[in-house]
Amino acid sequence: MNNQLLPPLSLYVHIPWCVKKCPYCDFNSHISNSIDEKKYLAALMADLDTELETVNARPIKSIFFGGGTPSIFSPDTINRIIEGAQQRMTFDDNIEVTMEANPGTFEQKNFSEFHAAGINRLSIGIQSFNDQHLKNIGRVHDAQQAMSAINTAQEAGFDNINLDLMFGLPEQNIKQAINDIKIACNQNVQHISHYQLTIEANTFFHKHPPVTPDMETLWDMQNQCHDALNNNGFKQYEVSAFSLPDKQCIHNLNYWNFGDYIGIGAGAHGKITDTSSGKILRRWKRRQPEDYMTHAASSPLSGQSEIKVDELIFEFLLNALRLKNGFSYEVFELNTGLDRKAVIEACLTIDAELLLMDDWGIRCSDKGYRFLNDILEKFI
Repeated sequence: MNNQLLPPLSLYVHIPWCVKKCPYCDFNSHISNSIDEKKYLAALMADLDTELETVNARPIKSIFFGGGTPSIFSPDTINRIIEGAQQRMTFDDNIEVTMEANPGTFEQKNFSEFHAAGINRLSIGIQSFNDQHLKNIGRVHDAQQAMSAINTAQEAGFDNINLDLMFGLPEQNIKQAINDIKIACNQNVQHISHYQLTIEANTFFHKHPPVTPDMETLWDMQNQCHDALNNNGFKQYEVSAFSLPDKQCIHNLNYWNFGDYIGIGAGAHGKITDTSSGKILRRWKRRQPEDYMTHAASSPLSGQSEIKVDELIFEFLLNALRLKNGFSYEVFELNTGLDRKAVIEACLTIDAELLLMDDWGIRCSDKGYRFLNDILEKFI
């Protein structure tokens, strides 16, 4: 297949270690005692080598270091991962390279070196600027360290910074949630991710549920926080993502537009359009770090499945309708291989008050965006 007929491509790198496991976290992350970074680096590069034949030499438009807490790795290792990827693949001229980081002092001291290594976007897991709320959700930093992390990142040269904030925290009221937003908006950052605390299976909070705000309070809290973000120049472009103009996360936009992405690292997931058959494949790697490192050179895959044609429309809409501006028919055709008629016919079954369709594409109305889950259920 010609590269021009293939979806855009990104790279996700999973670093599966944390200083401490948060009680609400169900990600594939493990407590860091002693980490053999050289061994994991070698495994990542071997893993990437097994993926190269699937990508047809497409340039990558973004890299995202997620976890876990990638910032617990040394700047030298992060630099070697980026260099290793660049030796094997073509980088887009304006490639976005994001790293997730926690506000702890251990990570902060390396921010300048991470920037020098090629990280040009930092995503800091603030969650709240309220010390009691941070304690309630088991975070290892306090509000002062959160503020310090933002200042340190800016002094290190980062001019594209995301702050993660949560709402619906134990003992949190609406005024406190809005105060977190106001503080974040005053930090001269470019992007804010704002999402509700959810209680996931196989977490400490699932076994020992905290008391969180009721549904009516959560709804009001979300709406008033969104108003505060909008009033401070942060425009919603995805369900949980707000940014200043032209500062949307390129990597996440590729996810929501159903683009392709390679996932390397223990438990990493990827979605790739096979260049020979045109099939769209989901791939996932061995979950346990030691098992992954042992087998990365020969068989890093834990599993693979094809997204069948009759599932493609739902899979695409599940992602693309999260975008405030919806999707174009051109993107639908490029990233699914289907004719636009297929998605038009599917969406005609939805109330015209909820989905808006024109010659460009499809998006939710304001009302539809509020009832997005109800819309998506109709495609199952």
